[in-house]
Amino acid sequence: MATQVTATAPRSSTFLRIAIALQTLTIFLQAISAGLLLTSSYGETLHSVGARVMYGASMLYVLAAVLAWKPGGGSPRPVWHASGFLVLASVQVVLGIAHVPSVHLPLGVLMFGLSVLALAQAAGARVESWPGDHAEAAPQEEGPGLVQLRSPGL
Repeated sequence: MATQVTATAPRSSTFLRIAIALQTLTIFLQAISAGLLLTSSYGETLHSVGARVMYGASMLYVLAAVLAWKPGGGSPRPVWHASGFLVLASVQVVLGIAHVPSVHLPLGVLMFGLSVLALAQAAGARVESWPGDHAEAAPQEEGPGLVQLRSPGL
């Protein structure tokens, strides 16, 4: 049975990486605009507009995850991660409108950390397949039943 390889998988995973990077950037900019909210007259407007952009970036992340999963043939795990971010973004918006900074601020920090982790994981998936990393590795015995890969140069 022949397997058909499509060109949409690399494009959809690139789109997914871009969507995660955009989300991470918008969450970081929200932290900056939160500081401006406390120190300037235009900070509230900037933070409000940034919230809408961040929410849109979270929706774009969901779309990119679905496109990487279904037509691209990838894992459904990013869809769950993206959906979780969208839920967190929704909670952030509600808490921001309700003026509950005691939960809104720590949740923003958590979202930024999780978004950076998702970005690192998406970038790490690409790094795994760099040429030359595994080409010269040879298995060597390390005891009863254990095998470890070592590069000849190490």
